Amino acid sequence: MKNILLVFIGGGFGSVMRYLLGKFLNNSENGIPYGTFAANILGSLLIGIILGIALKNNTLTQNHTLLLATGFCGGFTTFSTFAYENHVFLKAGDFTSFAIYTISSFVMGFLAVFGGMYLAKSF
Repeated sequence: MKNILLVFIGGGFGSVMRYLLGKFLNNSENGIPYGTFAANILGSLLIGIILGIALKNNTLTQNHTLLLATGFCGGFTTFSTFAYENHVFLKAGDFTSFAIYTISSFVMGFLAVFGGMYLAKSF
């Protein structure tokens, strides 16, 4: 039950932070989802750092990892919104935005995780 509560608390904070980021960064005029992109890339960087630290020197307990990685990063990042936004691009026939958003999200997301793991080695 404690594990579920940790994930719940972290996920709640992460979801609120994603909402606020989207509220400030998503552009309703041109439909470019900067907020979702930023949340997914920043979340990827954070999970790389968190799990990198956890693996490196065991300073994070399982509870910390559940709260921060599974909970916060899980609530902060969003694949479902990413998929929906791509659906909107495709439905509008905006294949260029679809391709740029999809490719840049995957490439930057992977680089952010790897970058976070690399940064964790420095701690």
